[in-house]
Order: sequence, then C-alpha cells, then structure tokens
Amino acid sequence: MATFSIITASYNSLPTIKQAWESLCSQRFIDWEWIVVDGASTDGTKEWLSSIKDNRVHWKSEKDRGIFDALNKGVERASGSIIGFLHSDDYFANQEILAQINQKFIATHSDGIYGDLKYISSESGRIIRHWKSEVFKPKLLGKGWMPPHPTCFFKKEVYSQIGSFDTSFKIAADYDFLLRCFLNDEFTFTYIPIVITHMRIGGASSKWQNLYKKSKEDIRALRKNNMTFPLWIVVRKIGSKLKQFI
Repeated sequence: MATFSIITASYNSLPTIKQAWESLCSQRFIDWEWIVVDGASTDGTKEWLSSIKDNRVHWKSEKDRGIFDALNKGVERASGSIIGFLHSDDYFANQEILAQINQKFIATHSDGIYGDLKYISSESGRIIRHWKSEVFKPKLLGKGWMPPHPTCFFKKEVYSQIGSFDTSFKIAADYDFLLRCFLNDEFTFTYIPIVITHMRIGGASSKWQNLYKKSKEDIRALRKNNMTFPLWIVVRKIGSKLKQFI
C-alpha cells in the first residue's frame, strides 16, 4: 500500500484552499500527508493552517519565486512513496480518488498514474472544459499530447531521477517536466479513465490572454527536450484543446 504526499501551493486563496482540504479529508484512503507551501499569504491562510489539528498536515509560509518554486519545495519535503498535487483552487472529484489510484498502482506496478480533469467555472460551478486523456503512446508527444498535470501521481523515484521543475519557465514548467518523464523509456505510466480533479477556471495556463506566452514557453520546452518541429506540435496541442470545451 502506498503512502501519498499531496502537495498544495497557495497564495491568498483561503476560501478555495479550505475546499481543497475538505476534499482531501473526505478521501476513503487515509494514508497521506498534506504539504502546503504558502507564499506568505496575508488573507488569513496562515492562521487557518495553524488551527488544523492533524499530524498529517505540514506547512510553511514564506516568499517564493512562483508556483513551480513552491512545488519544488513541496517535493523536497515529501516523505510519501507517491507524490501528487492538489492546487489551492482545485478539489478531488469524489472521495474514492486516492483509493482508486492506490489500487491501480498495486495492480500495475507503474511508476505513475494519471487521469482526466474537469475545468469548473468559479462563478457558476458549470463545467467549462473536460480534458479526457488516453493511454500513452510515444507518437502522441509529437501531436502535442500531454496528460493534465494535476491528475498525475508519480512515485517519488521519478522526481529523484527526472529532477525538479525548471523555474526558468513561468507557465510551462509542468509541460517541460512531463516531457522529460514521458520521453524516458525507463518509466511506465498508466491511464485511469476517471475524472480525478476539478480545477476552477482562471489558472495562469488556462487564460486565453496568456496563450501567446504559454505557446512560446511550450516551444522552448520542446526544443529543450530535442523534439522536432516544435511549432507544429504546439499548433496541434492548441487544436486538441478546442474540442475539450463544453
């Protein structure tokens, strides 16, 4: 049986991080630790975290150099055998998520498990986009394919071997990291066809006004990882997202 390290980066997101915490507490699988890396919030987050009486909760509040710097700090502090992320604006789809992921690790002996993601309107609660992933095949990388990062649960050894998030990327460090993972044929990754995470719309990578900036970083990530025809891959990547909107 695995032990999960669930990492949350937060900054002035008190109302939503409470729901993230509630969704973690509701999990039927209870062998987890929650690592919160807070960027020196001023909205009461630190006081609320101090009030939680659960020895599975570990948190620190200090200034950082952005979300990927915070996630790197969380990975460094993780003691579980499996590392996953639950961003402060996100919540698990239901109370069976960690149990299902744990069972899939046991059944497949994979190095990582990933699934599907739903983007939810923060105003209406309506589903805006349904990101359905699929079973990994190497040729998919050339089509701009990548699993939704918030649904990825990887063994700690993956991070030890692949390394940390490259903080020179402001938006696409997760894409760069996942390219490094899926281009490494020493690892096996398994798709579980369930919605794992609900993400409130409005994250830096999901804003259309950041599309140009994101695309430039995606191209740089592809070049860094020696992928050919990076511009064409990014065009296909953007096109694949359009059919996900509801």
